Amino acid sequence: MELHGVYVPLVTPFAADGAFAAEEVKALEALAHSLLEEGAAGLAALGTTAEAAALDEAERATVIEVCGRVCREHGVPLIVGAAGGDSRSTARAVDAVAQAGAAAALVTVPAFSRPGEAGVIAHFEYLTAECDLPLVVYNIPYRTGQSIGAATLRTIGSLPGVVGVKHAVGGIDQDTVDLLGDTPEGFAVLAGDDPYFSAMLALGAPGGILASAHLATGRFAELVEAWHGGELAQARELGHRLAALGASCFTEPNPGVIKGVLHAQGRIPSAAVRLPLLPASRAAVAHTLDRLAELGG
Repeated sequence: MELHGVYVPLVTPFAADGAFAAEEVKALEALAHSLLEEGAAGLAALGTTAEAAALDEAERATVIEVCGRVCREHGVPLIVGAAGGDSRSTARAVDAVAQAGAAAALVTVPAFSRPGEAGVIAHFEYLTAECDLPLVVYNIPYRTGQSIGAATLRTIGSLPGVVGVKHAVGGIDQDTVDLLGDTPEGFAVLAGDDPYFSAMLALGAPGGILASAHLATGRFAELVEAWHGGELAQARELGHRLAALGASCFTEPNPGVIKGVLHAQGRIPSAAVRLPLLPASRAAVAHTLDRLAELGG
């Protein structure tokens, strides 16, 4: 499985009262179609941006069914978040999304356990032995409490069935530079921090999984083509503007700002999120709409 381009981790639309019913399901399907039509290389479901932890089992199944159907119609992959509190429960979650039709599972290190890097390797060795679905590592230490260094990621990336990493370490650190300078064959290092997408592409990343790509999706796809095609002046200029958009989307807890903008555009029924999240402020939404207008989106 070769991962390249922009993957959008979909929001879950809610009604103003927090419901996820027929109208919201219809909005999710329309949003998924529009993102792929605008240039996304694929979709990711049931991640942080989807508020997956706030969805019940039936709602999660509906999200996978809708997103999987849309992806099949467009001939693109669907990546689905699969989380567990330990390695065995994570394997069960991966098997469940495989049976639901995912093309790959997006998997973190179990949060709070902080197993050390040897434990991280053992975790993914266990998953690749127990599960048949391709795995994308989600390296996001500020949520899991566990960093994964470049050497460890190379070891994991060499395991059969591990096809990439969503790399979201809060910046461009030395491990990021080292990893992109020496990446295992068939292992895609995808940007996961929106403001650093352009910098990651400049260092050789093949793409990203980016919440802010809900907005101006075509411009994110254009940025990938500009860097990979050697259009450096265009890539730098567009990259700076998309970095400003990405930063604006995360001035308040995700996905509040993105939902606020999508609602303002009439693309989802409301800007509602589920507690403990709160809707984004008007100022944050307005600021992001201004950044979007500067992009012509």
